[in-house]
Amino acid sequence: MTQENSIQQQQFDRIANGNGFIAALDQSGGSTPKALALYGVMEDAYSGDEEMFGEIQKMRARIITAADFNSQKILGAILFEKTMDAEIEGTPVPAYLWDHCGVVPFLKVDKGLADEANGTQVMKPMPDLDALLARAGKAGIFGTKMRSVIKEANTDGIRDVVAQQFEVAKQIAAAGLLAIVEPEVDIHSDTKGEAEILLKAELLKQLNALPAGTNVALKLTLPNVSGLYDDLADHANVVRVVALSGGYSTDQACALLSQNAKMIASFSRALTEGLNVAMSDEDYNAALSANIGKICQASL
Repeated sequence: MTQENSIQQQQFDRIANGNGFIAALDQSGGSTPKALALYGVMEDAYSGDEEMFGEIQKMRARIITAADFNSQKILGAILFEKTMDAEIEGTPVPAYLWDHCGVVPFLKVDKGLADEANGTQVMKPMPDLDALLARAGKAGIFGTKMRSVIKEANTDGIRDVVAQQFEVAKQIAAAGLLAIVEPEVDIHSDTKGEAEILLKAELLKQLNALPAGTNVALKLTLPNVSGLYDDLADHANVVRVVALSGGYSTDQACALLSQNAKMIASFSRALTEGLNVAMSDEDYNAALSANIGKICQASL
C-alpha cells in the first residue's frame, strides 16, 4: 500500500467509525457576509470580495488553530475552495488540518443553487468540476460536499434534487473522492415531515442503484421523526449520515441530534454561535470549546 493510499484508508476509517463530528467551515459568496456579521465583522470593515474572503479566512484560521479543534472531537472539516488554496502558519489548510489536527479535509464543490422549481432548488451546473476534483485530490482533500434545498413535499422536485446529487456523486467517486450528498430540507417548510418521507424513499432508490463499492455520505436536516434515517445509515453504500443544523440554535440542534443515534453533526452556524472577533483568546477559546463539547456529546 502506498503512503497516499494508507492515508486515505486512515481517513476513511476515521469518517466511517470515529467518534466526533464534521465541522462545516464552507460559507461561500452568498453566506459569507451574514457569517461575518454574526462574528462581529460588519460590511464596512472590508471592500470587495477579496477583502471579504480575507476576513472569513482569519475567522476560519482562528477556529482551526484553537486547542479544542482536534481529532479527539472533530473527525473532518468542510472547506470553501478559497480556504483549500489558503495557508495557516505557512502550511496549506488541507495539510494543516490532517497533519496538525488529525482532522479529515473535505471541499464544498457546488456553485450555489438554481432558481426554485417544483418547491426545490437543484444545484447550478458545475462545468469545471473534473478540474476542481483533480486539484482537490492533489491538495490532499479526502471528500466533497454539495448542497441542494427542498422547500416543499413535491415528488417531482425531490426526485430531481436527489437524482442530480447522485449523478454528481458518481463523478466525484470516479475521481477517487468521497461525496457528501446534501439535499437540505428547509426547517421552516410547512410540509417538512412529508418532504422527509419522500426524500428518504428517493435516497434509498438511488443508493440501491449505486454500483457495489461506490460509497457516499449523506448530510441531512434533522428529521421530524427521530430515527427516520437509521436504515440509510445501515446501507452498504453509506459511509456515514451527518446532520446539518439548518438554522437551529446550538442547543436545539444538539437536542434533536441526540434523538438520532445513527447521525453525527456537521454543523456550521451552531459551531460558531457566540464567537466574536473582539473576544480575547481566552474567552474565544472557552466559547468555542463549549460549542465543540456540546456538539461532540450530541454526536455520540
